[in-house]
Amino acid sequence: MSDARQLRIVHLVRSPVGGIFRHIADLISAQAAAGHLVGFVCDSLTGGPFEDQRIRALEPMLALGATRVPISRQISASDFRAISQVRAILEPLQPDVIHCHGAKGGAFGRIVGAWLNRRRPVARLYAPHGGSLHYDPKSLEGWIYFRVERALERFTDALIHVSDYERQAYVSHVGEPRCPAVVVRNGLTPQEFVPVAPATDARDFLYLGMLRDLKGVDVFIQAVALLAGTDRPATAIIVGDGPEEARYRAMTAELRLDNLVDFRPSTPTREAFALGRAVVVPSRAESMPYVVLEAIAASLPIIATRVGGIPEIFGPFTEELIAPGDPQALAAAMAALIADPDAAAAGAAARKRHISGEFSVSEMSSRVEKVYRTAIERLQSDI
Repeated sequence: MSDARQLRIVHLVRSPVGGIFRHIADLISAQAAAGHLVGFVCDSLTGGPFEDQRIRALEPMLALGATRVPISRQISASDFRAISQVRAILEPLQPDVIHCHGAKGGAFGRIVGAWLNRRRPVARLYAPHGGSLHYDPKSLEGWIYFRVERALERFTDALIHVSDYERQAYVSHVGEPRCPAVVVRNGLTPQEFVPVAPATDARDFLYLGMLRDLKGVDVFIQAVALLAGTDRPATAIIVGDGPEEARYRAMTAELRLDNLVDFRPSTPTREAFALGRAVVVPSRAESMPYVVLEAIAASLPIIATRVGGIPEIFGPFTEELIAPGDPQALAAAMAALIADPDAAAAGAAARKRHISGEFSVSEMSSRVEKVYRTAIERLQSDI
């Protein structure tokens, strides 16, 4: 097969939010620019106007269209109908590649891909993005999900992990994969290395992302509360949407932090960055979070937890990371940053120099396309 052959690629994900959507949008942009025909399928129940706008912005690059169907977050009887709808969407598109993302997207894409593969070769690529790998292997949910993941390997032509941490988690929880598996880290565009200056009314600290306990938003609020009684209270802004927003707002009110903590709905990343002088990523679990890469590239001081693929981003600065789920440790790091802004700025510059040559959208897209073509060639050789 010639490497110049135009591919028909469909990206499938349940939830079109956060880092997963950013990853898919980057691939769509690069693949369309390379001359491929690209489509996008996602859930219609997740997100709001912000997500709608982001999907509309992609439509000029989507020769195979953007389609949304209702897909529940949990396993349910409605999945049978949703899978049927996804099949009805994908079948006439005749994709060469179904690149599915996240646990639910991964299940739907591979099942439908197996059906389509009966008539013509369809490469089925799966990127977990953490997803089901965040479950405790000792829990009933984890036991079920990991066995489902194992069974779906029969319909998988390659796994694409966004971090070595995710690859190791898959091996630990699911087992050594019985299909090819590669690590392709997330990448940034050159424009994202332009510094972002804080607004005149910026808060001390910014949290940007999904509002759920997995991301440690509750820990961030508790850390602000610990500093509220000190000589230098910390001000904070929480930007994003999610299932726990009402609880976090109630928690803020109960701790009497209304004058210190502000909430904003989802906002474009670089606009949000101007709202804080430093970024806090207090996650309990991650895979390869874009917000960490983006904040470092934008020359912002950052406090993050030692989870998932974050140490792979920090590299020689890994010792700066703090333990997850520890409000005292987070409060101490925040107090130290406020006390020495010059050291915070120097640390931000050093971290930016470290990542500047390692995380590129063009490299990410090129490596992903090689995985596609290898999978297609393998399928055709089996005919």
